[in-house]
Amino acid sequence: MGNTLTARWQTLLAPLRQRWQALAPRDRRIAVVLTWALGLVLAWFVAVVPAWRSVITAPARLDALDAQLQQMQRLAAETATLRALPPVGGLQSQSALKAATDALGPAARLVLGGDRATITFTNASGTQVRDWLAEVRQAARVRPIEANLTRGPQGYNGTVIVQMPGSNP
Repeated sequence: MGNTLTARWQTLLAPLRQRWQALAPRDRRIAVVLTWALGLVLAWFVAVVPAWRSVITAPARLDALDAQLQQMQRLAAETATLRALPPVGGLQSQSALKAATDALGPAARLVLGGDRATITFTNASGTQVRDWLAEVRQAARVRPIEANLTRGPQGYNGTVIVQMPGSNP
């Protein structure tokens, strides 16, 4: 098997070897130099450029990953803080939810229904919705289970359904 393969290669390379021998020494040197140049260019684009690109973009990617890690750590700390807080009773939770919603004025309307509450937002700013969510998570200990908000020219419109504490979804 090995001899057959070697013989086949010899047969395939024989015309190339004859052509190489027919070249003048100057032409051979030019061919060798061009082959080396082509090899170096190929090595540059296959090995060096991707590695160089990685080195250049690494600091920005590391900064983005650090920012994500810090955000995850903040969320973990917030979760631990919320879990450590004493439980809130149903009436206290409802009154905190009502107070937070009433603070938004005409931008929000609250409808209580058993273990859930539906809040309808009308032209509420992103800041108002964000602050309202933070307040009701902290004070009323409710958690959003469904949200259907759309952004309009004057703010957010839609509903958020929250689960009251002590009940399962």
